[in-house]
Amino acid sequence: MIVVAGESLIDLVPQGPDRPDPADGEPLPLLLPRLGGGPYNTAVALGRLGARTAFCSRVSTDGFGEALLDGLRTAGVDISLVERGPEPTTLAVASIGADGSAGYGFYVEGSADRLFELPPELPETVRALAFGTCSLVLEPGASAYEALLRRESQRGLFTLLDPNIRPGLIPDADAYRARFRGWLPYVSLLKLSEDDARWLGGVPQGPAAVVLTRGSEGLTVRTRGGTEVSVPATPVTIADTIGAGDTVNAALLHGLAERDALTEDALADLGEAGWREVLHFAARAAAVTCSRTGAEPPYAYELTGRADVGPPGA
Repeated sequence: MIVVAGESLIDLVPQGPDRPDPADGEPLPLLLPRLGGGPYNTAVALGRLGARTAFCSRVSTDGFGEALLDGLRTAGVDISLVERGPEPTTLAVASIGADGSAGYGFYVEGSADRLFELPPELPETVRALAFGTCSLVLEPGASAYEALLRRESQRGLFTLLDPNIRPGLIPDADAYRARFRGWLPYVSLLKLSEDDARWLGGVPQGPAAVVLTRGSEGLTVRTRGGTEVSVPATPVTIADTIGAGDTVNAALLHGLAERDALTEDALADLGEAGWREVLHFAARAAAVTCSRTGAEPPYAYELTGRADVGPPGA
């Protein structure tokens, strides 16, 4: 089983055409609520790819929270590690650039996912644990997620970290960068976008492998042993990029699991050919997500072409 730990939220995604503001006639975008959050999207993507997956978080008991849990169940994701609380669901208002890139404004005060508490030791069946985005910034939950990362890494669990930097949520950039460096000894696989790397001051060393996503230029992996492999992006007409990086996380974990490579020793043995296959798979998966509005990752059958591999429950 692969466990994904972190926030779920509701993305409010612009859906044209704009409507006039009744107060002053200025155009207002129509905002469509979509299920989201970096870790949530990663869990859903893993479930759709057919991986045995569980989500570890704190989710509101409000209507949005119920919808988020329904989305996980529909994707075949185990929710037994989900904590519940009466606090509201986090909202993220997305803005879409001309190139399809997404920016976000967040409503996070007093929301349920901020109050996540450290769970008991994860089951022995867990093979990997993934973290990312807002959950590693917003206290007090951030400290609980950090404690989970350190504890499970120290007992030998494979870990993936995607910081997915949201500068507007980080009050002290230097303090966050220092904290980020403190996580690296506990990370097996680090996934960064080029924007993340620039904000952090470069691509760090330490994890067994670092995957850098380069938008339309594709993906690159650099391993501790000196292997470096790049693949191009899969051509696609972009609707928006919401959830693309999260889909990459899921595809990397799924691809490595399929090759029995969810250990640091196995990563070292994967070689250029193995990494090339995994990265191509991740590029294809991300392209499908980019072709759709909002975070809608692909199902396995959309990538394999196999008619016998359909959506969960099909």
